[in-house]
Amino acid sequence: MDEDVFWEVIAAFNWKKTGDDDAVLKPALKKLVAMEVTDIQQFAEILSEKLYQLDGLAYASNIGPDSYKDGKHFSVDYFLYVRCCVVANGKEYYEHVLSNPTEMPEEMDFEALLYLADEAYNKKMNTEDENLYTRLSYETYSNEKGWPA
Repeated sequence: MDEDVFWEVIAAFNWKKTGDDDAVLKPALKKLVAMEVTDIQQFAEILSEKLYQLDGLAYASNIGPDSYKDGKHFSVDYFLYVRCCVVANGKEYYEHVLSNPTEMPEEMDFEALLYLADEAYNKKMNTEDENLYTRLSYETYSNEKGWPA
């Protein structure tokens, strides 16, 4: 899988089903399950890379009321889910936000994206609860270059 195919899978999301994350993801899940296992793994790798690139203070400081502020509570999980929302909204939006951190969505998230590759893998392999591992971590604070020391 290359990045173009990755973005095609993302573009398959059915936003008419907003409010039901499984229904939103269903067309993309079908696409992934129809691919080779190596493609599913590569989807997970590309997703992790995209989320990693958005992991930084400049982005965390622009997510609305829950933005990062020195000395204040900051939800690392919520910030991850907001980054998922950026990717879920497609290539153009992702690239725009990557270059313009002040354009991060406020009070919007899409946690379900995190589980798409694992679900596709488990359907493909007829297994349960198997997790794919990626080269980069998408967890908040993983991108050390994005966070000043």
